[in-house]
Amino acid sequence: MLLFDAHLDLAMNAMEWNRDLRWSVSAIRNSEKGMTDTPDRGNNTVSFEAMRKGKVGLCMATQIARYSKPNNPLPGWNSPQQAWAQTQAQLAWYKAMEQEGHLTQITDNSTLDAHLARWEESQLAHPIGYILTLEGADSIVDLGYLEKSYRQGLRAIGPAHYGPGTYAYGTHSIGGIGTKGKALLKEMERFNLILDVTHLCDESFWETLDNYHGPIWASHNNCRALVNHTRQFSDEQLKALIQRKAVIGLALDAWMMVPGWQRGISLPEKMDVGLKNMVNHLDHICQLAGNTDHVGIGSDLDGGFGTEQCPADVDTIADLQKIPELLAQRGYGAMDIVKVMHKNFLDFLHRAWSRPVH
Repeated sequence: MLLFDAHLDLAMNAMEWNRDLRWSVSAIRNSEKGMTDTPDRGNNTVSFEAMRKGKVGLCMATQIARYSKPNNPLPGWNSPQQAWAQTQAQLAWYKAMEQEGHLTQITDNSTLDAHLARWEESQLAHPIGYILTLEGADSIVDLGYLEKSYRQGLRAIGPAHYGPGTYAYGTHSIGGIGTKGKALLKEMERFNLILDVTHLCDESFWETLDNYHGPIWASHNNCRALVNHTRQFSDEQLKALIQRKAVIGLALDAWMMVPGWQRGISLPEKMDVGLKNMVNHLDHICQLAGNTDHVGIGSDLDGGFGTEQCPADVDTIADLQKIPELLAQRGYGAMDIVKVMHKNFLDFLHRAWSRPVH
């Protein structure tokens, strides 16, 4: 079954982790033997081959580059111009992969529908579709850069990532969106960009909902009721998103799936972390909504973690095809499963892209 993954850091892996996604997962792992610069070395799960095997025919693919102001303890670029340049390097990689026939960019309903038709006909021969999303807006030097990004194909923005950002406050920080954030949202509305509320701290989350009138979703987020952390959304926040007709993509980072996870210490097998835990979060949202219209998959696989910190039953992204059976075991019907795997996000895109760009 076609899987739409609402969050994959493909270019980050290529440009910062130096992973050639044209290689197999095992070849990438072998190339990283002995490397210790990051905990996920040799534990990657994503490659183009694995995506095809898992029928991940379409994804939201990120550009990501944090600008860290002098008082920000988190790592990042020393200027927004450097952050912009990094996103451009990532874009150049996406374009190079298009030239090689591995990827094809999706920007509107016509390219989306054409891609889905071709993918259905010949999955192995057709490139994987990707839609550009910006995780953290620090690289938008000024609002003129937003139009540049839109012309390059950018279709969704998460205003903040971790820590305080230029336009909003993200995970592990406290604060609102301010004048710059409101101006960004107004310009995003002009281009009908999707607002991705993932990573927004509580204050920024509520302010963005009050100030943004365009399409809203959460690409990769789980439930605070099951794992009590501000990175997760409370039931009140989830209900607000449901009211706004959002879709929430469930993420597969282990610490977001089960309480008590200790990074660098806990192991998926010993903590009994599996895709079943992701289904618990998914089911929680469905119970709040009273239907299956607001959930999907935003795996975030290889988003700074690998098999050392993901479900024990996921060796590569291809294993996401185990999700339909798990959902069926929980009593979800055939159409419910189709909605989770791709239909909810695709329907959202069709609705969002039917609106005019000013």
